[in-house]
Amino acid sequence: MAQLWGGRFTKETDKQVYDFNASIGFDKRLIRQDIEGSVAHVIMLARQGILTENEMQEIVGGLDSIRRDVEDGKLSVDEKYEDIHSFVEAVLTERIGNTGKKLHTGRSRNDQVALDMRLYTRLQVLLVDALLKELLKVILNTMEGNLDTYMPGFTHLQKAQPTTLAHHYGAYFEMFKRDRLRMKDIFKRMNYCPLGAGALAGTTYPLDREITAKLMGFYGPTLNSMDSVSDRDYLIEFLAALSMVMMHLSRFSEEIIIWNSNEYRFVEIDDAYSTGSSIMPQKKNPDIAELVRGKTGRVYGDLISLLTAMKGLPLAYNKDMQEDKEAAFDAFDTVKDCIALFTGMLDTMKFNRERMAESAMMGFTNATDAADYLVNKGVPFRDAHGIIGRLVLYCIEKNTAIDALSLDELKGISDKFEEDIYDAVSLKTCVEKRLTVGAPGPEAMRKVIALHREYLEQEEEDWFPDTAEEYEIHCEVVEDEKIF
Repeated sequence: MAQLWGGRFTKETDKQVYDFNASIGFDKRLIRQDIEGSVAHVIMLARQGILTENEMQEIVGGLDSIRRDVEDGKLSVDEKYEDIHSFVEAVLTERIGNTGKKLHTGRSRNDQVALDMRLYTRLQVLLVDALLKELLKVILNTMEGNLDTYMPGFTHLQKAQPTTLAHHYGAYFEMFKRDRLRMKDIFKRMNYCPLGAGALAGTTYPLDREITAKLMGFYGPTLNSMDSVSDRDYLIEFLAALSMVMMHLSRFSEEIIIWNSNEYRFVEIDDAYSTGSSIMPQKKNPDIAELVRGKTGRVYGDLISLLTAMKGLPLAYNKDMQEDKEAAFDAFDTVKDCIALFTGMLDTMKFNRERMAESAMMGFTNATDAADYLVNKGVPFRDAHGIIGRLVLYCIEKNTAIDALSLDELKGISDKFEEDIYDAVSLKTCVEKRLTVGAPGPEAMRKVIALHREYLEQEEEDWFPDTAEEYEIHCEVVEDEKIF
């Protein structure tokens, strides 16, 4: 057993207790963040005169060698240690001697793990945002190429009114755009540094928390040491936002699954994103869409797990909070995989445009437009509604569509019908005359698409880097201090 404490104790911790208590099995993924925080911490300690310049250089050099060896596969995290902090400090001391024991000066594992998790989560926010941006690009490309791809719009899973594939996809563009806005909001609220909070009440060492915050790209230090180490609301907020991302992905997946069915045949999923059956050779299954739909519940569970773990904790730190990591890591990994795979599936999917238009024509989606036609002929809307209802019933009995009826048949329902009814209820007319903002008409859609294209091409604000890679480069050098 290798741990950072023990002087108070007269006998070894029970092995089963030690294993149950240890977190290194999952917090080892925080090693880069642990080293980054440690480097910033010792730079600050040297500036404050708590460490000498030589001690700082020795420690930073040792930490950098650990990082490089882990990244190059020359050093593996040894799980005999209680947590990643113990491992890093022990290896550092092995490499540089007693100077390594000064690494923990003015610091507690409570603020250390709070920092590591915040650094790691901040990076995940950026990675998820970058993936969402790629998904939006694919959605927008599909919208631009399908302004006149007619299809039925649905309510209650029943055909309602004609629309276009561009318009349908546009609804998901709005959803995922809001998801990106949530990423930005979370980043702004969480980007404050807890390092220096100590166990719960700060420290008597003359730390400069502004320096460490700046070195790691934070806006500044957190302002209450108890809150700094004892809350995970930024993490809960992120998991809630990830749950909404998954909800949107799941809804989209459900539609693709339906569209892919033999009854609909709206889409064909690329072979690379499908699987077959072990017994039925004709099958081509939408497994990616189904798995995304299924994994949504998993991410919801991660959120509920964390909410439940935190709901009754008194201030300040409690060991219950160690349970934040496994749930969070699972959600991070699941959502990133789902967005990436869903984007690839969407980008390679083919559309059966003729079948989509045929479905819109045979589903009486132009019934509202037929009623509006009668209103324009002077029929009160309520009467027009009843006339079209009888017309639809007649079509159902004849197994035909409104625009497939002869003019005599139409006049048998109402003498207000004239030859111009056929143009009035064509899919093209039904869609094109809907010109209000947000409607599927091509002119309205072109304006919206232009706004979306501008949004995706615009420069991001300084506080929210465009990519995670830019953020990491930004963190490498601050005030000429090389962190990595």
